[in-house]
Amino acid sequence: MDMLTIGAFAKACRLTPKALRLYDELELLRPARVDPDTGYRYYAAGQLEAARLVAWLRRLGMPLSAIREVCALHEQDPAAAAAEIRAHWARVEAETAVRRDLAAFLVGHLSAPSQEDTVMLELRYAARSDRGLVRPANQDTAYAGRRLLAVADGYGPGGEGASGAAVRALTALDTAEVPAGGVLGLLEDAVREASEAVRETSGSGDAGTTLTAMLWTGSSLALAHIGDSRAYVLRDGGLFRITHDHTLVQSLLDEGRLTPEEAETHPQRLLLLKSLSAASDPLPDLRLHEARPGDRYLLCSDGLPTCVPDDRIRDLLTTAPTPDDAVAALTSAANSAGGADNVSCVVADVVEATA
Repeated sequence: MDMLTIGAFAKACRLTPKALRLYDELELLRPARVDPDTGYRYYAAGQLEAARLVAWLRRLGMPLSAIREVCALHEQDPAAAAAEIRAHWARVEAETAVRRDLAAFLVGHLSAPSQEDTVMLELRYAARSDRGLVRPANQDTAYAGRRLLAVADGYGPGGEGASGAAVRALTALDTAEVPAGGVLGLLEDAVREASEAVRETSGSGDAGTTLTAMLWTGSSLALAHIGDSRAYVLRDGGLFRITHDHTLVQSLLDEGRLTPEEAETHPQRLLLLKSLSAASDPLPDLRLHEARPGDRYLLCSDGLPTCVPDDRIRDLLTTAPTPDDAVAALTSAANSAGGADNVSCVVADVVEATA
């Protein structure tokens, strides 16, 4: 067997000797032989491929725990290893998109005054929650106020109590002054309080809830999202979804393991990966959206998009003259399509403030 010293092996695989010693300690890349007297490490030429894979994955920014899994898969099934790398990169891109939006907001907020800084804006809003035509009870909660918009979709025994507790924990934000600079931290703290309220309500049971909420600062909307309820914005005639479902099916879509057509009929399409419950800690998505006059925002439980396609939602939001009309039309459309689930809608228009 051809053996390379640690220095020669490091040069060949473009890892430093220090990194190789660390990977040996972590049992990620063990040397082929260790001199019993000197402790000097020697590597086989056949280990170069694995070492180069580790180097590439580190350059990709993958954590060591994930690299260990990819390397183990690579030995057994290279295609499965490739799928894990693809899934990791999909998560990186999603996290980068969130940071990009925050950076764009901060650049606009700290640079020259924009139109939104000189024109006073406010919200016109409405909320509606409906049991639907099939479910025996309504486990959704919807709320719309001067500053706070929220939708929660409860599940399990006591789901109605869980969704109600989550939203009630946020309602103090509706009357508090909201500083634009600290709004995301304020909203994140409120979600933690909502999670505690859900735990107190559900105890150690299986009840939980999704939560999608937006907090108005006067020029922007801060979003906190966990679960599969959704938020959209209608802007310049286009409908844009601004939340990402925390479901098994969505993760499989992100990783390229399912097509959109397969996702619609997947047997686990309702399985949540994240929610507020006694069994999990809240890790909400947090984003800032700079508002424009004429924007129309929609928050809804999954009972709406399950029954009503996005193009129909866009048409209804476009044609409804007021938020009250919009929530009524959306709820009616979901029930006309079978009403298989509870449906809750909150619609808010960004308008110039009246004197």
